[in-house]
Amino acid sequence: MRAVIALSGGVDSSVAAALLAEAGHEVVAVTLVQWLPLAGCERGGCGCGDLEDARRVAAHLGIPHHALDYTHLFREAVVEPFAAAYRRGLTPNPCIECNRRVRFGALLEEVARLGGDLLATGHYARVRRDEGGLHLLRGADGAKDQSYVLFMLGQEQLSRLAFPLSEMAKDEVRRRARALGLPSAERTESQDLCFAGPGGYRAFLREHFPETGRPGLIVDTAGREIGRHAGVEDFTIGQRRGLGIAGGEPRYVLEVDPVGATVVVGGAADLVAGGCRIGQASWVAGTAPAGGGLEVKLRYRSPAVAARLEPAGAGEWAIRFAEPQPAVTPGQAAVLYRGDEVVGGGTILAPLGGWRTRA
Repeated sequence: MRAVIALSGGVDSSVAAALLAEAGHEVVAVTLVQWLPLAGCERGGCGCGDLEDARRVAAHLGIPHHALDYTHLFREAVVEPFAAAYRRGLTPNPCIECNRRVRFGALLEEVARLGGDLLATGHYARVRRDEGGLHLLRGADGAKDQSYVLFMLGQEQLSRLAFPLSEMAKDEVRRRARALGLPSAERTESQDLCFAGPGGYRAFLREHFPETGRPGLIVDTAGREIGRHAGVEDFTIGQRRGLGIAGGEPRYVLEVDPVGATVVVGGAADLVAGGCRIGQASWVAGTAPAGGGLEVKLRYRSPAVAARLEPAGAGEWAIRFAEPQPAVTPGQAAVLYRGDEVVGGGTILAPLGGWRTRA
C-alpha cells in the first residue's frame, strides 16, 4: 500500500515511518508547516525545527518528503478559536481542534491527492475491526495512550488511518530508533503548545491577541473582593498557584468571567461537581452509546471515572459522574470510554451541580 506518514521529526513518527517501510509499504512523508517563525526561537519557529528534523529522518529512511503549508488553516482553525475561547473564559485544548480540522480533516484530503491509500501517524492508539465496524482503543502503553485526543474520529476516518505504534511502549520505540540510527532517536519531547513559543501560552496571547487580557477582580463565592489580577487568561478552573492571594486556607479558581473580568475562587469543597454538560459531541460508531458501563476522562492526564450519558436537548448531552469530580473545566474535552474502547466525547460547556447550586 501507499502510506502517507505525518512526519513531525520526533521519535514517534520517525519510528512509525520506519515500521511502514519495513512492512513493505510505499511510504511518503509529509510535514505540516503550521506556524510562522517565532521571535526568540533559536531553531526557526513552530515545533523548534520540526521541518528540518523531518527532512533528515526522511533522507535517512530513503523516502520522499513534502512540506505542506498549513499556516493559514492552522491559524483559522486552531489558533484563532484558541484565543476566542480564552476571551469567553474557557480553557481550550487546541490539540483536539488541530486533530479535528487539520491532521484528520484537511490532511486526509491531502492523502488522496498524493495517491495514498492511508494516513499513518505516530499516535499511541489502536484500531480494531469486527462485524460491528471499526473501534478506537487505548494504546497498549497506558503511560503514553493518546486515544483521548482522537475521540472525534469516525468510521470513515478510521478506515483510512494507521497507527504503527499501537502495540508498542515508549521505551521500545526509543530502542528501535537507536537500532535504526534515526536522527530523532534522542530528541526530547516538548510538552508545550507547538505555536506558543518559549514564553508559553499566556505570553503568546498577550503578544498576538492583546484584547484577550483585561485587569479585574478576584472575588470569593459571596462576591467579596479579595484580590486583583492582570488578565483572565492567567487562570483556569482548579488552579491554586499564582493567584496572588496571601494567607488563609488554600483557594482554587472556581469560575472565570471574561465579561466582568472577574475570577471567582473558593475552597476545595466548592471545586467538585456531579457532572457536566457537553456540546460538539462526536461518536466513533456514528451514534451515541446505549447502555451502561461507561467511564469519562475530563482531561488528558486525569483518571477515568464511572459515568452515565443522558441527552440534554439542542444537540447537547449531560454526563453524570458516579462520584463528584474536581475542576470540571469548560473548554476541555470529556471523553467517554467503555473499557479500553473510546466511544466518543465532546467539549465541556459547564459543570453540573457545582458550587453555585450549593451557594
